[in-house]
Amino acid sequence: MKRYGLAGYPLGHSMSPVIHQRLSALEDGEDSRYRLLEIPPDRFDTSIKEMFELDGFNITIPHKLAIIPHLDRLDRSAEKYRAVNTVKCDGRIGYNTDVEGFRRSVESLGISSFAGTRVLILGSGGTGRMAAIESASGGAELTIAVRESGLAKAEQLRGEIYTDTGKRVIITTHGNISGEFDLLVNTTPAGMYPDINKCCIGEDIIKKCVNVFDVIYNPAETMLMRIARSHGIRVCGGMTMLVWQAAAARTIWNGARYNPDDIAAIIESIGVK
Repeated sequence: MKRYGLAGYPLGHSMSPVIHQRLSALEDGEDSRYRLLEIPPDRFDTSIKEMFELDGFNITIPHKLAIIPHLDRLDRSAEKYRAVNTVKCDGRIGYNTDVEGFRRSVESLGISSFAGTRVLILGSGGTGRMAAIESASGGAELTIAVRESGLAKAEQLRGEIYTDTGKRVIITTHGNISGEFDLLVNTTPAGMYPDINKCCIGEDIIKKCVNVFDVIYNPAETMLMRIARSHGIRVCGGMTMLVWQAAAARTIWNGARYNPDDIAAIIESIGVK
């Protein structure tokens, strides 16, 4: 039996075991178990041995950077986004499959290329950073909006993007967003359960967007998505990204391949209400 898991802290409401159980059921001849490894930061280094006894594991907040010194090699995906969310224990290789989940989510909205696309990303943390780099690398006209307290981090990200891609990025605060956008990506926790009545930005900005992707998956429909739908805007929730990044991890671990229709069925059936 193959043994996989998720290392992070806290993990109380993680959907990963359910998702991996459903994915495992689609794999011919695959017998596997997926468990949660709730590891506080002060126990991380002493828990490394336990993690590497598995065949592979996912890793989430707050350990996506802490795992890197314990790996022998980083895949290009992890090098590009400077964060690891998937580890193949044979070879101690770190990967980033969040980007696959992000790409698939954007594609579900009908966006096949970022070239010339006007993209607004809210937040510049781990997921926001990945989304920004991926969008800019693909040729997007990118705006990153953050709170006042996040401006320094966003400016650093702008510099990295310019160095790596030559693309100029607009940095602004949530209260000073202007213009129209083909895609709005929310990577902030605003609207996440239990604060389901919160929204990251005002309706006046939302209605100037053609598509909205909210990385939050609980609830399945955030206030941002609800407002967007009321204006006829196409939306995608975070469960799409969560399931596709899990599928990409299993491809790394055991070579599994999935029919997109089967993945869509999983997303639909386990969407958090």
